[in-house]
Amino acid sequence: MQFPYPRKSSMPTPYTTPRTSSHTRRRNLRALAPYLLGGITLIWLLIYLFSGSTTDPATYRPPGTPEAVIVTTLSPKMSESYRRNIKENRQDYASRHGYATFFPNTTDYDLMPNSPESWSTIPSLRHAMTLYPHTPWLFYLTNTALIMNPKESLTDKVTAPRKLESLMITDKPVVPPDSVIKTFSHVRGERIDFVLSQDREGLAGGSILIRTGEWAKYFLDAWYDPLYRSYNFQKAEGHALEHIVQWHGTVLAKLALVPQRILNSYTRETGGGSSEGLYQEGDFVANFHGCQRDSSRDCEEEMDPLMARWRELRDQERKR
Repeated sequence: MQFPYPRKSSMPTPYTTPRTSSHTRRRNLRALAPYLLGGITLIWLLIYLFSGSTTDPATYRPPGTPEAVIVTTLSPKMSESYRRNIKENRQDYASRHGYATFFPNTTDYDLMPNSPESWSTIPSLRHAMTLYPHTPWLFYLTNTALIMNPKESLTDKVTAPRKLESLMITDKPVVPPDSVIKTFSHVRGERIDFVLSQDREGLAGGSILIRTGEWAKYFLDAWYDPLYRSYNFQKAEGHALEHIVQWHGTVLAKLALVPQRILNSYTRETGGGSSEGLYQEGDFVANFHGCQRDSSRDCEEEMDPLMARWRELRDQERKR
């Protein structure tokens, strides 16, 4: 007798796959999934860490980006020869070290009525950041100063972290002689974004270094706040800067003060100035500080001897 269905003891036909084997494979795949995912993640992480093509957009620098931009504002009151001298001086230093230069006019910016043209310093720096968004440092140098020793780069002279740490003046009143707000005692060079010096009266803002980035944008915008510009500080943006540094911890924490002759030597004593800050041959900068505000002084005339000396030193170096 034959039955329409095979007996329970019958063997399955060769082309029939047991259901238990497919279940087993699925269970095995589920068990292996975490290991496969972990392996893929590890491979991706190794590629991310060791691949030379991966760059952080915040620190990305296209080829040819200058290490610094030298910013000097030029007043329409300056003679053409004065303007040429200033540009020639900055461009020589920039060409030696691969820097860029930027020479905006003080009239390029919309200042408040009756504001001193020195307020144009701040928007000029913001402007330079827009033109050179990937450049690490801005070097502002007033148009009353000359670069007299162009041999050292800004990195070697000041901004390298260990070098900066060796120069920093710590635990000292921000505004001498007796400000209760003092520079921090323990700040690493990598965390500094703003470098300048002091004279006997306060912060010497004629020669400053600012590391570009989000903090610099915040700082410049705060410094240029209409409230400060309308306050009629005696020294305009200079006193506004001293106020911000002393009463805004986010600014003080990024500040490094260095000895005056490192960045901003004066050619004469002003306001009871100390001889420690007076220019000596070999100093980086000679600043004819105060020559614009004093009607009895002529900046270009005072500069002529040192401008001639700078050209002499430059020409001697070229002949070697």
